[in-house]
Amino acid sequence: MSKLDRIDRQILALMQEDASLPIQQIAEQVGLSVNPCWRRIRQMEAAGVIAGRVALVNPEKVGLGLTVYVRVKTREHSADWARRLNEVIAAMPEIQECHRIGGDVDYLLKVVVADMAGYDRTYKDLIARLPSLADVSALFSMERLKFATALPIPAET
Repeated sequence: MSKLDRIDRQILALMQEDASLPIQQIAEQVGLSVNPCWRRIRQMEAAGVIAGRVALVNPEKVGLGLTVYVRVKTREHSADWARRLNEVIAAMPEIQECHRIGGDVDYLLKVVVADMAGYDRTYKDLIARLPSLADVSALFSMERLKFATALPIPAET
């Protein structure tokens, strides 16, 4: 896909706000007819610009009241170990995000669980599956002050 134009960016902004908007409404708001608008959306999906469409679930409403940011240091940095890490985190749905980061730790995980007992089970499972971890420390979210999923799409340059 070539560079995103103003209309593509408008479509993305609308879909990030509400992915359930009917195509007719999106088309109207960006000044297109339905077919060209639909083609643009399909092109952005094919190009990976739109990675998926999901329902956002409030974790507290489904009994997942504890969010933990886990800082991980490892003794190993091989390609095989990185593949193993990817396999382990993919198999643990409570690990919502994993970032390789710079600084004094190697990885930052976002874990969402019901409670401290749930985090303890996740911690023990992670240590059992990845015994080469050098240090695992947790930061517990006391209150979520902001939650956003919409990216601030830069204007066309």
